[in-house]
Amino acid sequence: MEEEIKKTEEENAPNKEQVVQEEQNPKPELPKKKVKEKRKKIDKEKDELIKANLDLKEKVLRITAEMQNIKRRSEIDLANAYKYDGFDLVEKILPILDNFERALSIKQEGTEKFLEGFKMIYDNLQNILSSKGVTEIECIHKEFDPNMMNAVMTDTNNDFANNIVLECLQKGYMYQDKIIRPAMVKVNERDNSSNEHE
Repeated sequence: MEEEIKKTEEENAPNKEQVVQEEQNPKPELPKKKVKEKRKKIDKEKDELIKANLDLKEKVLRITAEMQNIKRRSEIDLANAYKYDGFDLVEKILPILDNFERALSIKQEGTEKFLEGFKMIYDNLQNILSSKGVTEIECIHKEFDPNMMNAVMTDTNNDFANNIVLECLQKGYMYQDKIIRPAMVKVNERDNSSNEHE
C-alpha cells in the first residue's frame, strides 16, 4: 500500500524539469500600466453604454408622451366632431332663415295667405334648429359683448347707458356652446357733453 501511495505521489508531483522551466519562463504578467489602460477603456465603454441607455429611455418617454398627447387630441377632436356634427349645415341654413324673416316683414295687401305659409315654414325651420341646439343670441338692450356681437353702427340714445345694444341688424346664433354667427348690432354711444351736464 505504501508503494502505491508513493507511485501516485510521484505521478502527481511536478516533474523537476517542468519546475525548472517554469522558474526560467514565469507566466507573463500584464504590466500595471496596461491593466489601468484596459480598466479605463472598460470604464469608458461602460459610461458610454449607460449614457446610450439613458438617451434611449428618454426617447421612449418622449415618444410615449407624444403618443398620449396624440390620443388625447384625437379623442377631443372626435368628441367635438360628434358634438358639433351639422355645424356646416346649420351655418348654411341661417341665410335662408334670414330671407324668411325679410319676406315676413313685408306687409302688402293680398299677401296674407301667402305669408301664412311662409310663417309656417319659418316656424318649422326654427323648431328643427332649436331641437338641434341652435339658439339665438339675445342682444337687444343688453350690454355689448364683443365675443358674441359685431358693432357695425353706433347711435346716441340718452334713455340707455353707454355701450348698450339698441338694435339688432342681423341675428346671431349659437350652436351648442359655439358661436355660429355673431349678431350685427347698433350700440349706444352717449355724448360726453350730456354726461357732463348730468
